[in-house]
Amino acid sequence: MLDSETLSLRDQGLPIIAIIGRPNVGKSTLFNRLIRKRRAITDAMPGVTRDPIPEKWLLGNHPVLLVDSGGVKLDQEGLDFLVTKKSLGLLQIADAIVMLMDCTEITAEDEMLIKTLRPYTDKTIIAVNKVDDPVRDDLVWDYHKFGYPRVVGISSAHGLGIDVLEENLLEMLDMVEMEEAPEEVHRVNIAVLGKPNTGKSTLTNLFTGQDTSIVSEIPGTTRDVIMGEFSYKGTPYTVLDTAGIRRKSKVDEDVEYYSVNRAIKTIDDADVILLMIDVTTGLVEQDKKIAQLIVRRGKGVVLVFNKTDLLSGVGNELEAIKDRARFLFPILSFAPIVSISAKEGLDVDKLLDCVWSVWRQLNKRIETAQLNNYLKEWSDAYQPPRGTRGHFKVYYGTQVSAPPVRFLFFVNRKKDFPQGYIQYLKNCIRRDLGFTQIPVEVELKERRRNTPNTRL
Repeated sequence: MLDSETLSLRDQGLPIIAIIGRPNVGKSTLFNRLIRKRRAITDAMPGVTRDPIPEKWLLGNHPVLLVDSGGVKLDQEGLDFLVTKKSLGLLQIADAIVMLMDCTEITAEDEMLIKTLRPYTDKTIIAVNKVDDPVRDDLVWDYHKFGYPRVVGISSAHGLGIDVLEENLLEMLDMVEMEEAPEEVHRVNIAVLGKPNTGKSTLTNLFTGQDTSIVSEIPGTTRDVIMGEFSYKGTPYTVLDTAGIRRKSKVDEDVEYYSVNRAIKTIDDADVILLMIDVTTGLVEQDKKIAQLIVRRGKGVVLVFNKTDLLSGVGNELEAIKDRARFLFPILSFAPIVSISAKEGLDVDKLLDCVWSVWRQLNKRIETAQLNNYLKEWSDAYQPPRGTRGHFKVYYGTQVSAPPVRFLFFVNRKKDFPQGYIQYLKNCIRRDLGFTQIPVEVELKERRRNTPNTRL
């Protein structure tokens, strides 16, 4: 049951933000930093703050009630118990909770508090304090394993990361000023790549509805990167048509060499690459080199088999060509294949639907809690193998970027970690988390020894 003092905080009619944490993690320092004045007493001695201290505060342009609380000691009695009871009472009435932690260690008290706040995950931010040195940035990752969707690193003493904390609070309280941050219209950037004379310019002109690229049977007609724009199903697209990429041994002119370099750099400017292949000749070794460039940069790629109008139509000729491509180029095993005729305009809508599907996967994010629930299932189904120094272990993971889609897993020993198990994790991520059509990168980080030995 809540005491009258805690209940009275509601009477002010303002959103309530509560700062919660064990003693001496810097709650009062953070409180003073946010309200920009010294209201709460700060001291190295734990337990200086006992009663909740409320203060009206302007978050962005919105008035809120910020409350500093006494240090939580879940296993104490007497006065400490009363302080803890008052602090935990704030959880029920708070609209947002800042759970403050110390980056230098995760204590048993921290883990008990994290477990206690589990029912309030949706309105809680874990703020990892004392990240006052770039070297300590990595320590923040240790807190992602607990499955809270919002984790930020800050330094209350030096004001570092406070802006990020405030942005998270604004989002959580749904106070983002929409007139200042209108919904972004997502533009999909496509690059059309491939060896010369595979129909890149014909497809580009079909997309844009105009002759932006010169179309000719003479290989190498396009010397530069041609940009065009169009819209499909309400989504704006930019398409980049490039010079055909050849082997360097076949590049004789300086201008041709320059064009090839520009085409390679275009990969960095695109979201999804359309790798054009003449269905009458199939994939060649140079296509594999392009594919390696694309995969290394974490870009989406669609294999576009063009000129299907030239096939005989006898038997399963096209399927045989696709099967051969899969066999010869395992690096592109994830890439969707679409067969078209750019000249006749056949199945181009199917191609664009595929591009949109790939783009959505590239920009997909998985919450840490969801990832680690799956990680437990994957580990139960197939444990990491045993090495000379015992079993390899995967403790927890988090998605660190999109795009490119990258996952970071914390392990007991990074050196000599089995490549086969890394590939297993990639396969599981694609299969269970919806990344079936794009490259997925998995990185490992060795966890510090003084971190609690909790294994997912």
